Amino acid sequence: MSVFNASDIEIPTFVLIGIPGLEHVHIWLSIPICLIYLVAIMGNCTILFLIKTETSLHEPMYYFLSMLAFSDLGLSVSSLPTMLRIFLFNSTEISSDACFAQEFFIHGFSAMESSVLFIMAIDRFIAVYNPLRYTSILTVRRVFKTGLIFATFCIAVVLPFPFILKRLKFCKKSLLSHSYCLHQDVMKVACSNNRINVIYGFFVATLSLLYLVFISVSYMLILKIVMGITSHKGRLKFFNTCISHICAVLIFYVPIITLAALHRFAKNISPVIGVIIADIFLLVPPLMNPIVYSVKSQHIRNLIQTKFCEKYHWWEIPASMKAWVTSLYLNTCRH
Repeated sequence: MSVFNASDIEIPTFVLIGIPGLEHVHIWLSIPICLIYLVAIMGNCTILFLIKTETSLHEPMYYFLSMLAFSDLGLSVSSLPTMLRIFLFNSTEISSDACFAQEFFIHGFSAMESSVLFIMAIDRFIAVYNPLRYTSILTVRRVFKTGLIFATFCIAVVLPFPFILKRLKFCKKSLLSHSYCLHQDVMKVACSNNRINVIYGFFVATLSLLYLVFISVSYMLILKIVMGITSHKGRLKFFNTCISHICAVLIFYVPIITLAALHRFAKNISPVIGVIIADIFLLVPPLMNPIVYSVKSQHIRNLIQTKFCEKYHWWEIPASMKAWVTSLYLNTCRH
């Protein structure tokens, strides 16, 4: 085993990557990436603003949605600095302290998002299993207490990551395999024993997969209850209450599972695919969740439309233009 002297070890500088082989078009790729960040941040801020200001949205389901929007907003802001530096300015180096801080926030908000998706699954189960007692079971006090407990748990679980990375020795500038810092990515380039990091990282990943198992079990129970309803219209009504959450779960977990499968079973695959899927994991959920909930929730959709009309004086627009915009909007929502 090598013996390290702290005086012989350089202060580590990590090198992030954009999309390998496409460095010459990074400046053009920065345009859609900036648009995705802009839409994601505006969309999640809109959801948070509506839920805060509209008393009609002061219900358990929408409080949980605000927690999801907050997690998505945190994910976007956490990865924004390095992504824009790489694709806009081709600046790939990041100091160790900045890297460890970024991976803490990315893992923290990811853990919060998986926790919120789990809580929302329980919320949907209660709504289907016992709709008459739904509001009495999920009171405002219980909702906020649940959110606070899970947020504290996520911070406690992720908090050791920067400290167990700090204890590792890095002998040179290390090339990472993503556009942002992740615990599993940084620990691989260490030149000292990282066994503790491997074990603890596996423990945290297992917790995330357990959330997915619990979500799946809750939907199996929901499906069993719904299939017992004789009315076809009643079944559709209950399915419609869950479809937005199912989409959010798929949007969040499919990239994670795909990336894990590629690392495990497709070791000879092009690194470009892994980088793109990893970027999708951070870019797509914050972008799509507000869109999914705005399209599928008629209440939120109507409020957004009302606010838009008030802001831009809808009544001053010519009738022909109103008809065209309304038709386009309805067709979009149907699809």
